Amino acid sequence: MIAEVLVDVPAKAVDRTFDYAVPAAFESIIEMGQRVQVPFGPRFIMGYVLQLKETTEVQGLKAIKGVMDLVPSLTRELLELGKTMQFTTTSPLVSIYHAMLPRALQSKYKKTLVCHDITKLDSDVAGLFNRYQEAPYNDSIIPFLPAIKQYIQQGVIEIRHTIQQRGHKKYITYLALEQPDFPVRGAKQQAIIKYLADYDEPQLKRQVLMATKASHSTIKSLLEKGIVTEIEEETYRQIQHRYDALNKCVTFTAEQQVAYDAIHQNLNQHQTFLLKGVTGSGKTEIYLNIIEDVVTQGKQAIMLVPEISLTPMMVSRFKGRFGEKVALLHSRLSIGEKYDEWRKIRRKEVDVVVGARSAIFAPFEHLGVIIIDEEHTDSYKQDTLPTYHAKDVAMMRAEYYDIPLILGSATPSVDSYFEALEGRYTMLTMEERANQTTLPDVYIEDMRYEFQGGNRSIFSKRLKALIDDRLAKKQQIMLLLNRRGHSTFVMCRNCGEVIMCPNCDISLTYHERNDTLRCHYCGHDEQNPTNCPYCGSPHIRYMGIGTEKVEETVKEMYPEAKVIRMDTDTTTSKNAHEELLYQFEHEGDILIGTQMIAKGLDFPNVTLVGVLAADMSLNLPDYQAVERTFQLLTQVSGRAGRHELEGEVVIQTYNPDHYAILYAKDHDYESFYKTEMKIRQLGGYTPYYNIVQILIRDKDVKRVLKIGTSIVMQCRKELEDDVIVLGPVLPKVARINNYYRAQIIIKHQQSPSIDRVLKELYNTYNETIMMAIDKHPQLL
Repeated sequence: MIAEVLVDVPAKAVDRTFDYAVPAAFESIIEMGQRVQVPFGPRFIMGYVLQLKETTEVQGLKAIKGVMDLVPSLTRELLELGKTMQFTTTSPLVSIYHAMLPRALQSKYKKTLVCHDITKLDSDVAGLFNRYQEAPYNDSIIPFLPAIKQYIQQGVIEIRHTIQQRGHKKYITYLALEQPDFPVRGAKQQAIIKYLADYDEPQLKRQVLMATKASHSTIKSLLEKGIVTEIEEETYRQIQHRYDALNKCVTFTAEQQVAYDAIHQNLNQHQTFLLKGVTGSGKTEIYLNIIEDVVTQGKQAIMLVPEISLTPMMVSRFKGRFGEKVALLHSRLSIGEKYDEWRKIRRKEVDVVVGARSAIFAPFEHLGVIIIDEEHTDSYKQDTLPTYHAKDVAMMRAEYYDIPLILGSATPSVDSYFEALEGRYTMLTMEERANQTTLPDVYIEDMRYEFQGGNRSIFSKRLKALIDDRLAKKQQIMLLLNRRGHSTFVMCRNCGEVIMCPNCDISLTYHERNDTLRCHYCGHDEQNPTNCPYCGSPHIRYMGIGTEKVEETVKEMYPEAKVIRMDTDTTTSKNAHEELLYQFEHEGDILIGTQMIAKGLDFPNVTLVGVLAADMSLNLPDYQAVERTFQLLTQVSGRAGRHELEGEVVIQTYNPDHYAILYAKDHDYESFYKTEMKIRQLGGYTPYYNIVQILIRDKDVKRVLKIGTSIVMQCRKELEDDVIVLGPVLPKVARINNYYRAQIIIKHQQSPSIDRVLKELYNTYNETIMMAIDKHPQLL
């Protein structure tokens, strides 16, 4: 038997399968999708079995050394999905399979020196080896490398590569009493025997140690004598949640019932539904009921949410409905926790997965529905290899299983809404909030007039008055500013120089909490200077504001208020999202945050939302910037007045007449869509054109532009005449982490040759320059 194996090396040269002989001992257990150990060059590495066959034309095959899984890590469907994604994303196949699996299953390789005859070594070198004649391959061997190299050439020493998994299963250890009458002298040993004799069942080892105050060495002695035995039982790591399971009894509104019925009647066929419901219209309750129907049929469901901050609240609803049949997958889980959750799925112990982008690869084999909440959000797009979009993967999986895909949002992406209007998606709309509350009143405050009237505060007069009012009424407030840090940049008032990142073409952002300047692109940080590094002047000025500055200002204005800040800087620790949200809900007055507070959160006592710089993202070099601004404003507005108390929203802007802001004020999606589509058509953007971005990087800016020009010429030569190829151009931030970037944009309506040409480009240039091809680009 022959196995086609994809080796664990993410390089173009080996982005294919290699044939290996299957030893007779493995023939009865080997399957497609298993991980195996194979010889590759001078070492053993991990690989994935993609195909089994009986014959090969390759001579002198090497044999598989070991099988790492008895149950395949990759299902047949995921194997095929990976191959499809390899073609559509022009990513190495092994990187796609890495994205599908928890990091615990990705191998790391350990190098060890092994001596075959210790007597032939000099005493100094021999001293490196332990009693097993092994020595670690680390810095300790550096002084002896010349001698070691000679011994390797002589065959006395060899370098051995071993595969190690990053994560391990967790076990609970029990102690059982085997010989209760065995005579022992030690008081602690007697105490342990007496303790275990009082129980019919084995007892937890840690409990025995605590109860008898004995040591591990005492138990070791009893184990060696055979008086007690250890029993290890595999267990899962427990993920701690602040929010209890919540199972609300909800009666559908008429709109909810119509939407639910439409999906329920099509559960066993592939169809894409766009569930467009205003904020608070009860989309989550429809999701729960549809998933309950699917689980009743013996199938499984995947529920994607865009932000980790939404996961705790969503999980509490799902745990309340489905109990322990829910698994959680997102990036803030530890390696071990994610491994445990993945194993629950693979072992068919759960029916529902709730998680962020990567949860779309949950290894279910009987999927019944896939749901993407807040489908418009750009967090469903992965920008690093493999550059996939969760929506595209969901489409492929839903088609494979012939099941419905539900896309939910109060502000659908322009592309999705277009697909629904064209009849390719089924549109379901809900225009009323489920609890019959009204949408909040929205006020637009022109900060130009505030400034001209002498108001130098970051708050308009209206927003300041409303904050005072809500604090007096013991109601809660949310303030959105989609920029973290204290000050946007630091400038010398004497010479006018701005302190820049040494690695990137961008200014450093001031963070007051630890008095540092930090680059939000490469992560470089340095101490905040007391004098200008260019002219030595002490006159340093901090320009612009971020969430940290807002927090400082609010605390000065309202010292009695409980203020909580939620951004990337405050949510780095484990479970920080859930902890901060829980604190705000139960004891907070004002929540300050970036876009992570804008979507999905449901706090009954929030009656005021303030947006401090609504036009901040309007001028970004991205054709979707206006759409994202409208969506962000509409979504964050929906956080106010969701229950009995009425809500108000204040949008502060220097551009009050922009259509995105005006339509967000009126919650008018349709008018925004019509206006935006006219601009998209004139500019040649989606959904009228498909857009591909080719991004190349190198430390030499001339080389980037030279190779970029060659790529453009090849595209124009090989693609159809109606395909538009633009570039290469350096983006606004041309250098990141000392690498210059150039982008090439390809616009096409329907190019039969685009995938072939992109694959050729990747194969031709990826070895000579860093290249990324993105079919869902956020333009730079």
